[in-house]
Amino acid sequence: MSHAERHGLERHGLDRLNSAAPGAAEAALLACCGSRRWARHLADLRPYPDLRTLLRTAEHIARALGPADLAEALADETVPQHLFTGSGRAASRGSPGAPPSPATEAARRALRRAHAAYEHRFGHVFVLCLDGCRPDEALDRSLASLRVRLAAAPADEAAVTAAELSRLARGRLARLAPDTPPVRPHTLRPCGPQQARPGGT
Repeated sequence: MSHAERHGLERHGLDRLNSAAPGAAEAALLACCGSRRWARHLADLRPYPDLRTLLRTAEHIARALGPADLAEALADETVPQHLFTGSGRAASRGSPGAPPSPATEAARRALRRAHAAYEHRFGHVFVLCLDGCRPDEALDRSLASLRVRLAAAPADEAAVTAAELSRLARGRLARLAPDTPPVRPHTLRPCGPQQARPGGT
């Protein structure tokens, strides 16, 4: 069960987030970005008229975060293990359910080494937003991005990391607080003339 689900904020989208108690709203927002300053500020500025305003406000707050805030957010991120195993969203390249090819296994080993090198060089986990990326492309895209960013200067990589954190938060917010509530199934009624209820007039 996700952090948002534990607080019941997924059921009614943006309306639910707007009406939630401050502590519950902040806790759910922390699941989108691990900076307490970001989550608290975003919760304090409720209510939001629509998702677009929420996302725009979140990006504005993110741009004002300092190094300590970003370090706190990064400490809450984890390496997506499905990239190494092929389970979940990042399936093996090739036919679904087929054993991984030698090329896929080699790419996974290279990805592990690149992650370790990145954390050794920059002192924090590598973050990359893969929203919109096809599952069978996630491994290659992650490895290519890692190789490029490993060669970046620390200041440049810090800026890229902050932007990726913001993109991750944006996608999570959109899933947490959509404008439109989930559609509930309607009760099916029989076709044709309605029958009078027993005992009715």
